Amino acid sequence: MFVGGSVPAFLTKLWTLVEDPETDPLICWSPSGASFHVFDQGRFSKEVLPKFFKHNNMASFIRQLNMYGFRKVVHIEQGGLVKPERDDTEFQHSFFIRGHEELLEKIKRKVTNEETKFTGEEINKILTDVQLMKGKQESIDFRIVAMKHENEALWREVALLRQKHTQQTLRRTLSGTLSGTLRRTPSGTPSGTLSGTPSRTLSRTLSRTPVEPSVEPSGEPQ
Repeated sequence: MFVGGSVPAFLTKLWTLVEDPETDPLICWSPSGASFHVFDQGRFSKEVLPKFFKHNNMASFIRQLNMYGFRKVVHIEQGGLVKPERDDTEFQHSFFIRGHEELLEKIKRKVTNEETKFTGEEINKILTDVQLMKGKQESIDFRIVAMKHENEALWREVALLRQKHTQQTLRRTLSGTLSGTLRRTPSGTPSGTLSGTPSRTLSRTLSRTPVEPSVEPSGEPQ
């Protein structure tokens, strides 16, 4: 039993193939149960693969095995390869073991370079998205430049207003200073400097000064 449908379809079909006694002449477990054999690849691809897969291509079957991490078992004896008596290919995976189907969900598919390639439609969609993003970026850049110019204009206006305010303040200060100075400065000679107290003092002084008697000539002959 396969748990929760978490096992990929390829692995469930492969397990069924290896377990089915009717297919033993072409595919079956090894005696240890740690690997499986495929016999007579020509017959296997024609008679077995179409019943379980949508193709009869042995190369595609082996490619899928490689995608899921299966390795071909190579027998070595005395430093040389042992030539099998018949067309026999053996495959092995650490989680593909007879009697332990619960381990199948641990087999993960590898991501290949072929799977990372994009179709023409996907590439066109990506290019369209890039163009849209580029257009939005250009619009944002334009708005930023416009905001920058507006900000500079506002700062110039603020600087001009500050300059006018400073000039007006300076004018008011100078005007007030001049007005106060003019109010404190006398317009002419104060009245009474000669006719007031000093003149009365001069009069009293003159009245107290004795007058010398005048000498008249005696009229005697010389």
